Amino acid sequence: MTPSLSTLALIAAAFVLAGAIKGVVGMGMPTIAMSLLSLVMPPVEAAALLVVPTVATNAWQLFTGPNVAALSRRFATMMIAICVGTGFGIHWLTGGDSSAVSLTLGAVLALYGALGLLSIHFTASPAHERWISPIVGAATGVLAGATGISVVPVVFYVNALALDKEELIQSLGLAFTTSSLALAVGLASENEFSLAIAGASLLALIPAVAGMMLGQAVRNRLRPEVFRRWFFAGLLALGIYIAARVLGK
Repeated sequence: MTPSLSTLALIAAAFVLAGAIKGVVGMGMPTIAMSLLSLVMPPVEAAALLVVPTVATNAWQLFTGPNVAALSRRFATMMIAICVGTGFGIHWLTGGDSSAVSLTLGAVLALYGALGLLSIHFTASPAHERWISPIVGAATGVLAGATGISVVPVVFYVNALALDKEELIQSLGLAFTTSSLALAVGLASENEFSLAIAGASLLALIPAVAGMMLGQAVRNRLRPEVFRRWFFAGLLALGIYIAARVLGK
């Protein structure tokens, strides 16, 4: 069945908005896009449509900074664990029953965003990364596989490491790129990523990139303290939206 013009307009608008938010705060594309796309399609189809835009924009976010090699070595065990965890979590998404996981995800995001806006800080010692990183990666992978959204707990963890703005953005790009690729493999293994969906996903890259370029232009004008407020406000808003959407079903 050919989608209507109104459906196509909603899909394009979803990717522009999601790309713009990602350009500003370094994350949020799957959350915003899946929330809007699921109004007109099942969540598993929305996740499949997101594959190319999320992989491409996350890779762009990763490679626009100077620390790719160093961050890749630093977080290598976390990336491996993300892939393993996604393999376990994908069955919830393809099974169509991820409401409980999504509700938990939304609540945790909202809480962390609120604590950040209140200037309540968490710290993680780099000396403990060797054992914390794979645990965080596994948990992130399971949640990403179950919901299509790879923000918890990796966002909390890298922010607790007190990275500067660009290192934070790049580290998130690394984690999200890995998670997006792992999710694509998981969807393909469950026969949920066909050639037709891959083609549509490639076309969706156009509005996503346009939105991200707009968001990056805004981010480059923000002072560090303003960026921090946007970052935590984004977490709070995303968390409330996810939880409210689940509870409203």
